[in-house]
Amino acid sequence: MINEEKVILMTKLASYETQEGKRDISIINYFRGDYISFQVLKSVIAATLSFLALFAVYIFYNFEKLMQDIYKMDLLEFGKNVVILYLCTVGAYGAISYVLYASRYGRAKKNLKNYYGNLRKLAGMYDK
Repeated sequence: MINEEKVILMTKLASYETQEGKRDISIINYFRGDYISFQVLKSVIAATLSFLALFAVYIFYNFEKLMQDIYKMDLLEFGKNVVILYLCTVGAYGAISYVLYASRYGRAKKNLKNYYGNLRKLAGMYDK
């Protein structure tokens, strides 16, 4: 006789394994600090490259004006403003990335805990 509760539980477990389970397992393979710091580092590198690309577009767009005013403007002040803008951008992006990846790690850990609990429940059904 087919036990409907077993079938429902097995279907639920198989669905999790094929969809979210692979991603959650790959996340949990890291320690929490290692996973978050690696992801934040990748985010900071991406933010740096994006900032450099946008800064290059800004320079090329305003190239004529910058060349006309190059002797009038304070280059140290301009450089300081660019560095401050860069640090603010990367700092905000890093903080947002930290919160995002910390919550992803917590969610993955919780999902896997539920998954392993359901596996224990299924093993208990087979023992009966």
